[in-house]
This record gives sequence, structure tokens and C-alpha cells, in this order.
Amino acid sequence: MTKLFLFLDESGDLGWKLDKPYRDGGSSRFLTIAALVVPEQHVHAPARAMRKLYDKMNWPTDKEKKWARMLPEERIAFSEAARKIAEASSGEIKYLSITARKENVRQHIRSDPNKLYNFMIGLLLLKEMGKYDQVIMLTDDRSIKVRSGNSLFDYLQMELWMKMHVETVLKAQPCDSSKNLCVQFADMLSGIAQSHYEDRSSQPYRHLAKFFQPKLIYNNPERPY
Repeated sequence: MTKLFLFLDESGDLGWKLDKPYRDGGSSRFLTIAALVVPEQHVHAPARAMRKLYDKMNWPTDKEKKWARMLPEERIAFSEAARKIAEASSGEIKYLSITARKENVRQHIRSDPNKLYNFMIGLLLLKEMGKYDQVIMLTDDRSIKVRSGNSLFDYLQMELWMKMHVETVLKAQPCDSSKNLCVQFADMLSGIAQSHYEDRSSQPYRHLAKFFQPKLIYNNPERPY
């Protein structure tokens, strides 16, 4: 049986206060969801890379390192470490992300951000999920900004079975990211994409661009995705 592990995290927020500057009374202009996609045979590689990065950068191991609190040189070090393990896996370890330009999301969609969130994850991951017999999805239960309960996983499972006509079984494992290095890895991936769009800070993205091509939706109001 083929098995895939997905580790997810996000950057930005689901607020819609767009009449004030971000970080000065306003909401983020972009919302990013990123996934570390790891076939079973490579499942230990990202965690090993993160442990080495903690050692190299002298990060305290009793405190989770978040992208938002990383120095520029730390962000580059992560990008280089991520590139190396993708190369070592011959591209079987994948880095995926999807970012919505929130100002172009129509008002009736904004009223139910749960559906937008679920749709973004489906658009990002369903195709990859459908290649495997079983998918284990791990998310940080503290960072999910939408109180979706089981709706996300029910939606994804229905799409896999009813629309894609595959027999993939999805298993959800919410976790504490402070205890899961691979979810921390996904946080840093989402930070790379969010920084690229929100802050036009793209040096970490350029280091990883061979293996990481963020997807932007709602960039064109007439063709949202």
C-alpha cells in the first residue's frame, strides 16, 4: 500500500479589514497555505534536516522556531536545507503552496471563510493525494484559523471518492507543531511564499525556486484560479 504524509501550515490571516495598512490596524492582503509532501520512504528526512538546522543556528530546542521570528540569514539557511533534501529525494519530497490575494475575493465568499480555506487546500493537494492509497494529513490544531471541525477532511474525502473516482483513504492527525518538526517545516514554507507576496521579500524563495513554485489565486478578478 502506498502512503503519503502531508504536513500543513499557513501564513497570513482571514481578516478582511483591507482599508488600513497590514500590521497597522489592517488585515494581511494575502493568505497562504503550504504543504510539505512526503512519501512514506522519505518521512524521516525533513525532521532530520530540521534537527540539524536547530543545531547549526543554535536555536533553543525547548521553544518552537517560527518563520515570523527568524532573521534573514536563518531564513536563507532553511531554504538551503530544504533544497538539499529535495535534491537528495530526486524531487519525491515536494513543497507546495497556494496563496489568495484577498482583495479580489468576492464579498459573498468572504462571508464564509471556512469554504475558502477548504477550497484552497483541495485545489492545492487533491491531485497529489489521488496518487496514493492512504494519505496522512498533519496540521497544527492551534494555528487553524477556521473552526472547521471535520468539514475539511469530509470535503477532501468526498472529492477524492466521488469526483476523482480514486480509492484514497484520508486520515487526519491534528498535532501540536511545537512537537512536530515537519509541521514547523511547513510553517517555514508558508512563510517563504507569504513573504514573497505580502512583503516582496523573495531571497529565500529564490534559493528554493527549483523545487518550490507557489501558486497564486485571485490575482485576476476575472480569472480567479
